[in-house]
Amino acid sequence: MQTAIETAFHENPIDMVENIFGARSFEMERRGANEVVVEVQGKWNNMLLFFSWEEAMKCLHMSCLVDIKSNLDDRSKIFELLALANENLWVGHFSYWTEQNMPVFKHSIFLNYGEEFFEHKIAQMIDIAIKECERMYPVFKAVLTKGVSPTDALYPYMMETLGQA
Repeated sequence: MQTAIETAFHENPIDMVENIFGARSFEMERRGANEVVVEVQGKWNNMLLFFSWEEAMKCLHMSCLVDIKSNLDDRSKIFELLALANENLWVGHFSYWTEQNMPVFKHSIFLNYGEEFFEHKIAQMIDIAIKECERMYPVFKAVLTKGVSPTDALYPYMMETLGQA
């Protein structure tokens, strides 16, 4: 007889992603047994979260598309901004999806057999992605659409604030 943990682990983590977002009535599209796309209304704009499950590696990958189209011809500013932004991340990283001409936050987690709380890990991964994309949206917007230098755009976000105003 299987334990609850063993039974839960044999579920596809994509099903768990659907359960997490389904409880909140988010719009989703299941693109196959191992892929789902979720649209999330953010503070600044909608975000698309792409999830894919790699069974052989036991790895769940998530990409969160930051919906800002760049109007920069010189991509060196974009890559400078990505490098500076990634220096301060503990998990995940920002990348640039050249096909869509937009920044994207990526993160993956490994789920091991017998591991407890992996649904919590998935929810945590989602929360981190949304938080980081929300935090960086104004910075990406300033650099990608207004031509602000990456250093100048990031300056307010690099300062640690204490207390509340």
